[in-house]
Amino acid sequence: MTIDRLCLRNFLMFTGCKTDDFSKYQQDMVCESRANGLDEYEIDGPFDSFDEKFIDGINFFIGANATGKTSILKCIYAACEFSNQVDTPNKARKIQNYFSSSRRPVKEISQEENDCVELIRVFGGGKEFHFRLRDGFLGLGEWLELGIKSVFIPTTEMLSHSKGLIAMSLKWDIPFDATQTDILVNAQLPETNEITDRSKEILSMISATIGGEVIYDNDTFYLVKADGLKVEFSMEAQGFRRLGLLWKLIRNGLLERGSVLLWDEPEASINPELMPLLVDMLYKLKSEGVQIFLASHSYLLAKYIDIKKQSEDDVLFISLYKNEAGEIRTARASSYTLLDRNPIETAEEHLFNAVITKSMGG
Repeated sequence: MTIDRLCLRNFLMFTGCKTDDFSKYQQDMVCESRANGLDEYEIDGPFDSFDEKFIDGINFFIGANATGKTSILKCIYAACEFSNQVDTPNKARKIQNYFSSSRRPVKEISQEENDCVELIRVFGGGKEFHFRLRDGFLGLGEWLELGIKSVFIPTTEMLSHSKGLIAMSLKWDIPFDATQTDILVNAQLPETNEITDRSKEILSMISATIGGEVIYDNDTFYLVKADGLKVEFSMEAQGFRRLGLLWKLIRNGLLERGSVLLWDEPEASINPELMPLLVDMLYKLKSEGVQIFLASHSYLLAKYIDIKKQSEDDVLFISLYKNEAGEIRTARASSYTLLDRNPIETAEEHLFNAVITKSMGG
């Protein structure tokens, strides 16, 4: 099961409406809406602020701060969670829980109303998840039957804060959004009895790097070293904690064929020398049938993903940027080197120019 497309209109920082190819857009949206049993008036208007199709492999988002990379990942993750509502009642909570730790309604943290209807639309498996902010309308239908297994890894490292956190979150409103508590729940699940040979390869790669395996014992995560030494997660190097979390998610059977991995800044706290290893593991997960969404600022991660790909269908790079009106737009390419409006490359050029200026006594 893969996520095929995401459309956002006037949601959070995604404001303004595209004006090119309006008639074709309108015709396509009418057909899609009718096929999904939606009223025509819902799409008989401006373009979506964001509308992108994805690939089954690695979808890599690049962009400056405040261009919506994390919000895109959270929209997809929220939709995946709602798809599990039939098999797991109450799996999906109020949608604002995925975006705001204050539990404020999404409408309050979104933009003011204008001519664009605020909405989120996610497409996968020929079905559609549809959320309209203006009246809280949820269009689910057959989406609930998809049961998409997904994992969202936030930038914040959570496993070292595990003791008592889930219990407290159930009793009180603590200042974490659902993505931060969900990753703890996923890491605390029992280990699966069977894992594939490719998953075993990834586990071996991680174990060799961090020097052991991850266990969950008495509400606390530990790294058990090869010599038997048991190190509490909070005492381990943060980069090893990130890799250790990936180890635990794979060992728990959460990253297998048909699942979706959403990872916000996977390069965080990881030594640049380990970047090739991280990319190799991501491609092994992709070969296993895991659809991957990454949001990153890392030149090294982007370049290694680009040079290690085997075909044009392995990876899609999407750059988010703001136009002169402050509206977010996108550029996409199958190769990092072909990507337009790339802020990472711009930063590299600025650094190069500064080095040249310095060397010339400027």
